[in-house]
Amino acid sequence: MKYFTLILLFFCTLSFADTEYAEPKPSFDNPRKIVFSVTEGSEHALDHILSVANNVLKFYGPENVQMKIVAYSQGIALLNKHNPTTAVRVDALMQYEVEFIACGNTMRTLKIKEEDLVEGSEIVTAGVVELLESVQKGWIYIKP
Repeated sequence: MKYFTLILLFFCTLSFADTEYAEPKPSFDNPRKIVFSVTEGSEHALDHILSVANNVLKFYGPENVQMKIVAYSQGIALLNKHNPTTAVRVDALMQYEVEFIACGNTMRTLKIKEEDLVEGSEIVTAGVVELLESVQKGWIYIKP
């Protein structure tokens, strides 16, 4: 029984271990550069991307992160200023300098006007190209 308790204690300790930072550690001068994409417009997908972005900011601290979220295809719904749930959360993340980028091609296809987007959203010609260029510049790409 004593042996079993020691093993159980050991595994419980492992399950709550802290994440080790890769070198160089994130800092104001060397922030983690993260680019997310959102392509689905379901309520769950939009909530998920905003929650993940918020969790990353909490973990590293907003001063140690540069973050942008690229919305294209059905994910453009994230930036709809007429959706009070997402619009408020997008605006809150913008206060931490998170960039929100809308795909111009998607906007043309779905007939979305710039004035329909949350204020402060940036528009690029092609969302997928923004992702590719960000990765090429050393940003970490995450598709939650």
